[in-house]
This record gives sequence, C-alpha cells and structure tokens, in this order.
Amino acid sequence: MSGNAEQLVEVDRPAAGVARLTLNRPEKRNALSRALIGQLAGALADMERDRTVACVVLTGKGKAFSAGADLGEFRDAGADAYLDPKRLSDWQMIDRFAKPLIAAINGFAIGGGLELALLCDILVAADTAVFGTPEINVASFPGDGGTQRLPRIVGRSFAMQMILTGTLVDAAEALRRGLVSEVVPLPALDARSLELAVQISAKSAAITPHAKRAVRLAAELPLAVGLMEERRLVAAAFGARDRAEGLAAFFEKRPPQYSGE
Repeated sequence: MSGNAEQLVEVDRPAAGVARLTLNRPEKRNALSRALIGQLAGALADMERDRTVACVVLTGKGKAFSAGADLGEFRDAGADAYLDPKRLSDWQMIDRFAKPLIAAINGFAIGGGLELALLCDILVAADTAVFGTPEINVASFPGDGGTQRLPRIVGRSFAMQMILTGTLVDAAEALRRGLVSEVVPLPALDARSLELAVQISAKSAAITPHAKRAVRLAAELPLAVGLMEERRLVAAAFGARDRAEGLAAFFEKRPPQYSGE
C-alpha cells in the first residue's frame, strides 16, 4: 500500500499468535470497494507468510461488519467491475487463506458482507448483528459465492427464502439456523473472539491448517472422497515436527512446545 493510499484495513496484534484485521470504512458501513477487498487480500497474504501468526480475527469498524458491495462501482462500471480479474483474484485469496479465520460480526453482515463472513471458519456474532442477502431489492442476487455457500449452511429452503425475499435475519435466528456458532452481547464480542483465537493459536500452527482444510472439504466433496482426503491430510500431519512433539508431551504429561513446523 502506498503512503498516500487510504488505510481501509487496519491490522493489530492483540495477543501472541493472533492478528486482527478491521475493515475501516465506517462512513460507508465498510462497503466492499475493490480497493478494500484488495487491501484485505494483501493483509491476509501477509498473515499467510508470517510464521508468528497462527489465527486471524476479522471484524468491522463502526456499526457494520460490512453492508456489502460498493454499489457505486457497479453502477459506474457494471459487469466490468464485477468481473474485474484483480477483484476476483483477491476474493480467491481470501477464500484460500489457509490459517484459521474468525469473523467477529459486530453489526450488519449483508450482501457481499455476508459472503465475506461465509469465507471465515468460525462466525461469532454480537446480539445486534443482522444478516441478509438484499441484492434482490436492486434486481440482483449474490454473486460472490452466496448462492453456493449459504444453502450448504442453512439449507436450501431458508437460503432461497433469504435470497428471493431479501429479508434480513437477526442474530438469534442466525444462531438457530447454524449460520453463526455463538451470539454474545456486543460489548463482549471482541473479548470472546479474541479468546477463541488465543485458544486456537495455542495449538500447532502446522496442524490447524490441515484440520481447517479437512472440514471445509465436507462442503465440497462426496462423503467417500472426503474421507479419503481426510485420511491423506491426517497422514501428511504425521510428518510434522509438531505432531511428534504433541505425542511426546502427551506421554510425558507436560504441555507441548509447538514450533509451527
């Protein structure tokens, strides 16, 4: 990012092994401009390479996680903005981020904001959070994975209801539908998401990406193929130095000292 570029994604390190990325466009409810998506992808690429980072928390500044795509860009450039190769590549980078990624949903997560949250591995919501796919209200529908990922989580019927009506869903309903794993009071959201990140970062950073990959394959592969991939990933983990350390620590009845290798 050049020195003159607006900082649309803030990065901080709230605990050892944990990085927090904050979408920083509160005046636009963290609308996902191409510049913001690019900075987010770049920040995650940095976290991917940083061996001191084992888990990342993603949240939004202000009253929204993200209220979705920057419609001004689509109004001005149409399909060219949507199909921009750089934008699509940045989304792919976010999707393929290997380390555990926690979404701390502090407010609106709608449209592209919900699709961004669906790329995260654990979703913790404030009790004030709101979810939805309102694109139908402007004669569109989710186009960054929402039509594919949402039905796999909440079921086809409810996903269809959300997408075809544009109806918004509160945090309690999102929890009932399995869209989020926990709902906490807004003042407790930062602490709870950080607590989970610290728990994860205490595990082997060599192994958690394998576990993440195995779980994500459940939504992509038939069961028989998924079981074969699970077996392959577990076997690969046996080659990690941390795997040997974890077993040694268990038998020696001491805390493991993981190296991330």
